[in-house]
Order: sequence, then structure tokens, then C-alpha cells
Amino acid sequence: MSCGKNEKYEGISRRQWMLGAGAVATTAAIGHLGGLLQPVEAAEGSTEKWPWPYEKLDPEVTAELAYTEWYRVFCGCAVISSIFTQLREKVGEPYKSFPIDSFVFLEGGMVGWGTVCGCNAGANIVSNLIIGPRIAGSDAGHQIGADILQWYCNASMPIYKPKEPKIKDEIVQTVSESPLCHVSVGKWMAVADKPLGSPERKDRCARVAASTAYHLVVLLNAWKDGKYEETNDWTPVKTHGINAQPNCMECHVGGTPQAPMVKS
Repeated sequence: MSCGKNEKYEGISRRQWMLGAGAVATTAAIGHLGGLLQPVEAAEGSTEKWPWPYEKLDPEVTAELAYTEWYRVFCGCAVISSIFTQLREKVGEPYKSFPIDSFVFLEGGMVGWGTVCGCNAGANIVSNLIIGPRIAGSDAGHQIGADILQWYCNASMPIYKPKEPKIKDEIVQTVSESPLCHVSVGKWMAVADKPLGSPERKDRCARVAASTAYHLVVLLNAWKDGKYEETNDWTPVKTHGINAQPNCMECHVGGTPQAPMVKS
């Protein structure tokens, strides 16, 4: 018994010693590397030089890709994939290194929370990556993103009809008057009388992704040709004194605090 206890305690001591020695060895190795370990710099990395190279794309081809991709990665990621997979072939880097599938979290208004529709978020990601953010010297990426949001609110969705739709029946169109997934999908479900998990609702959202990708490429191609002109005219801060969408009172019918307005 006593011999067993000694072996047990000796084993624990040995493991503790090995862990301690490992920690010392690791510390020594890091110390030895010294200047070889450099802090990561977020600004001005290799992909933060704008604009990224862009070749004009066919909106029809892009829409078909987005429709198909929705059934793999859903709305926002489908919009990104439909454009970046083509640019991987046409351009190469930085698109080949871009982690497209990581943006699947945009589904359902961002991880199912029903906030901004993933199509809108995906389109903004694409335009601001290709053209660059407004703080990099050009407002075009920012404005294209804003154009997409206002267009999405006003369009009778879905617009695009795929060549080989998974649902052959007619998909009803609705106007969301909102960039939010919850409002857009909810209004459509009410008119179509279809539940969230229905094949018709799924195909509707796949077509919305295709419609958004199509419209985004039209705007990007215009930018490439030097012919892009912004169309959005919504200025929420001037109207409400706070960031907001045009129809905020549709949901917030009461109990919403009034934002202090800037005195003119």
C-alpha cells in the first residue's frame, strides 16, 4: 500500500515537473525568438489597398449563381459568393484568399435574429471591399450599399425569376418597405399564407438573393465604366435626429423616445 502511494505521488510530481518544464521551455523559446514576433497591424494590410481589381460581370449569370448558392449558404453569403467566385476566376487575388463561406452567419437576418436582411449586408460587404470604405478615399462603395438598401425597401420582391426554379408555382411578390429580414419575410409570409419552413418561402428568399446580386452587379459595372451615380436620398439623421429606417413608425407606434435634434 505504501509503495503504491509513493508511486502515485511520484507520478503526480513527475507530471507536474513535466508541465513546469514545458512552460519554462516555451517561455525560453519565445524569449529566444524575441524580435521575430511582430505585433499584428490591422491598418494597411495587403487587402486594405483599394479599389480591388474588378472585371465586369454578367448580372444574369450572377443572379443564377446566387439563386443556386442560397440553397447551400443562404442569403448574404450567396450574394457574396455569386460575385467573388467569378472574380476568383477572372482576377485571382485577393478574391482567392477571401473566406466566402465564413459569411454564412448572415442567414436569417444575422444568425436568425431577423435584423438587416443578409442580402443587404452581403451587398454592402461586396461593394465596400471592391471599391473600399468611404474612409479610404471614395464614397462609391458606401453609396452603392445605401442604394441597395433603399432599392430593396421599395422593390416588389422577388424580381428575378431563375431559369430552373425549384418551385414551379408562381411566387407572390411583396414590397417590404424595410431592409430588415423580419419585416421583409414576415410581410411575404402574410400575403403568401406560407410558413417560414415552407419550400415556397425558401425559394422566395433564394430569388431575393438572386435579385439583389443582379442589381448589385449592375451598379458595380456602372462604377467600373465611370458612370455610377448614387440614387439613394434617405437621410435619417436629418429626418429623425438618429439613425433609422424610413418606416420605423410602422413597428414603433408608441413609446419610442424622441431624439434631441440639432438646432439649426
